[in-house]
Amino acid sequence: MKFTGTKDYVATDDLKVAVNASIVLERPLLIKGEPGTGKTVLAEEVAKAIGAPLLTWHIKSTTKAQQGLYEYDAVSRLRDSQLGDARVSDISNYIKRGKLWDAFTLEKRPVLLIDEIDKADIEFPNDLLLELDRMEFFVYETGENIKAKLRPIVMITSNNEKELPDAFLRRCFFHYIKFPDADTMGRIVDVHFPSIKKRLVEEALRIFFEVREVPGLKKKPSTSELLDWLKLLLNEDITPEMLRELRNFVGEKIGKIAAPANIVFTPDLPKTRSGKIMRRLLRDVAENRPLGDTTTLADPAVVSEIDRRAKTEAAKEEASA
Repeated sequence: MKFTGTKDYVATDDLKVAVNASIVLERPLLIKGEPGTGKTVLAEEVAKAIGAPLLTWHIKSTTKAQQGLYEYDAVSRLRDSQLGDARVSDISNYIKRGKLWDAFTLEKRPVLLIDEIDKADIEFPNDLLLELDRMEFFVYETGENIKAKLRPIVMITSNNEKELPDAFLRRCFFHYIKFPDADTMGRIVDVHFPSIKKRLVEEALRIFFEVREVPGLKKKPSTSELLDWLKLLLNEDITPEMLRELRNFVGEKIGKIAAPANIVFTPDLPKTRSGKIMRRLLRDVAENRPLGDTTTLADPAVVSEIDRRAKTEAAKEEASA
């Protein structure tokens, strides 16, 4: 059982080593990295590559560790007892299995993804120490001891929103997914858009990485946002030449843009849907928003406002000429 990557996921050599080491050591793999770098998708691809079932436990701020084991619905049992329901004689009818219980009882070794563990309360990881270490837990209501038939491959993701306890970290194999360099990003794009024009990718990647280097940017665009942006560019038939014009314009203005009030739109951009999108991209850069916000791009009011500003700037230039 070894992970060598898949045709749909570009895994670096160090990431493959980390995944395979965690499988051999039978330790949970804790994966950190910027949002949008493929942490969650990694678990899906590992399960696909080794032919294992995938169980996913999405963590929220209100999630408790007990929910991953089981939940006992005492309220429903009380109500059924008042109504004379025969099910109340068997308490197991009111126990809902959690993801860990499901993973422990599968006949085939599964991949268990605990997604975004840092969203939960600070005590959440500590409450799972024993269960993840010994791969067993006790059900007090029924007196059962649930022990894993086959130790699951546990993968845990974190966006570093909170620090995790040292005792928990000690039980995990840790790997940080570095942000892809230009070559790796090109391979990722090829996987998702195999027939895309190389010149368009080159221009898009230049703009993408230059925007990531803008000083003081609150939210750097991620890999997933690049892929969304490329999808928009393909849908709107943006040419490499139009992207190059955008890049040159951004390069001239990038040092001057500090706030939305300082935005200046070039009247040379075409007054088409493609031109509107390019002007939208400039606003995204200026206002520190993720590139190609699809909700904003589709908002007619925003498109109208962009056109209004472009016409105003054009009128000012004509008046001063």
